[in-house]
Amino acid sequence: MGKAADLSECDRGHIVMARRLGTSITETARLVGCSRSAVVSIHAKWINDGDTSSRRQGAGRPSIIKEKRRRRLSRLVKQNRRQTVAQLTAQYNAGPSASVSEHTVQRTLLDMGLCSRRPTNLPLLTKRHRQLRL
Repeated sequence: MGKAADLSECDRGHIVMARRLGTSITETARLVGCSRSAVVSIHAKWINDGDTSSRRQGAGRPSIIKEKRRRRLSRLVKQNRRQTVAQLTAQYNAGPSASVSEHTVQRTLLDMGLCSRRPTNLPLLTKRHRQLRL
């Protein structure tokens, strides 16, 4: 079973304000829609630290391609936009950074918003077509 999602900053603020106004723990939990233990821990954190932000870290393995290497990959793509992922991976691995797989390069390109498109073969508009459109 996975971890429960963190409460939003808005919900945390609601908990703190409700407790400061004298609302009971049970009423506050019902108001926000969370457990009583969450209300107690968030309110205690606010009293002790003066802050309710969560320090939970993301799950999963850290990405091998960091921000600096993403910029390098972006430059490689912009040099020749017709390269395949295999060619990009070979060119990227020829550099000083650690070698990565084609799947990692493809996933990083998709995260950066660089996806491939194939041009469609359509006939050009003739003068007659333009006139009919008008």
